[in-house]
Amino acid sequence: MTRYFENYLDGHFDDRLGDQLGDLDPTEGGGRGGAARPAIPAPNAVITGHRQPVLRQQQEPGRRQQPERRPGEEPVWELVRRVRKQRGLTQYQLADLLAELSRNASVSRDEVARWERGKRVPGPYWRRWLSAALGVPVDELAAAVRCGRRIR
Repeated sequence: MTRYFENYLDGHFDDRLGDQLGDLDPTEGGGRGGAARPAIPAPNAVITGHRQPVLRQQQEPGRRQQPERRPGEEPVWELVRRVRKQRGLTQYQLADLLAELSRNASVSRDEVARWERGKRVPGPYWRRWLSAALGVPVDELAAAVRCGRRIR
C-alpha cells in the first residue's frame, strides 16, 4: 500500500498533500491518491465571488407555486367532479356509463378517481365520451383540460 492510502485509512494525511490542498476538505478527494476536488455546494447555493455560497430562499418542501387561474376557468378535475355530483352519479356509475356508451370496458372507477384528483387528464377519446355522459360541451372540456395542464 502507498503511504498516502495508509494515512488516508488512519485518518491522518501527509503534510505535503495538506499543503497542496490548502483549505479544502481532504475527505472530498475520493481517496484514490489523485487531486482532491472542492466540496460540492448545496443544490440551492448560488456561487458568488465570496468564499461561502449564498443560499437562495427556499419554499416549503412539497409545495410549488401555483399559476394564477383566470376568472371563470376551472381545471378538468373540478369540472368532472362538479358535473358528476350535480347529475347524482357516483364514480362507479360514471365509469359504468362511460363503458356502456363507448363499448370499451377499460375505464374503471379508479380511472375516474385519477381524473378527479388531477393525477391524470382524460385524453381526447375519453373527453368525447365524458362530454356525452355528463352533457358538457366538448369545447368546455377542452378548455378545462388546457387550464388543468397549465396549473399542473
